[in-house]
Amino acid sequence: MLNQLATALKNFQPQRLHWKLPEAAVLIPVTDGAEPSIIMTRRADHLNTHSGQVAFPGGKRDPEDANLAATALREAQEETGLQPDQVQLLGPLSDLVSLHGIKVTPWVGLVPESIELQPCEAELDAIFRVPVRWLLEDPRSHTDVIQVADTTFYVPSYPFGEFTIWGLSSMMLVELLRVGFNMDIDLHQQPSGRLVQRPVRPFPPR
Repeated sequence: MLNQLATALKNFQPQRLHWKLPEAAVLIPVTDGAEPSIIMTRRADHLNTHSGQVAFPGGKRDPEDANLAATALREAQEETGLQPDQVQLLGPLSDLVSLHGIKVTPWVGLVPESIELQPCEAELDAIFRVPVRWLLEDPRSHTDVIQVADTTFYVPSYPFGEFTIWGLSSMMLVELLRVGFNMDIDLHQQPSGRLVQRPVRPFPPR
């Protein structure tokens, strides 16, 4: 499974957005065990933006960051204690634009199965693991229908214990599952099951 992921990302050509927007990056950590999991976080309730939301470790690019891969690694270290030398970067996924008008580049990296992480209390209140095989079963509770200009996105919402995985993080997962694990899933194809219409997003984002 992990060999398939590494080969797929090596050959993948992610979509790059060339709009002049603030840049950010996140790390999608995948554990290197026989049954890989994806490590996710939940943002602390006291934060001004995205409080209580499930996310990947990441944040805005600093001027000192050599590139967006460095941003992803630095933010992951600050938020979870994950050391950069514990990450084997496999490659980036396509750029996405957040509701706040930030261009986000996800980077996928392998991390040791046995790694122990600690949430930075100033930013996070939880770190948890989601098994890849569970996601491949498409256990969505419903699909959020998000309209951006003339494009419709069908974004799965995954209930996982006390957590709900949705929005931008879920969009990243869809591409990871499709590209890295050959899952038949697509943000632009209407799936079966319950649909929830979300408010139209402004474009360009602000």
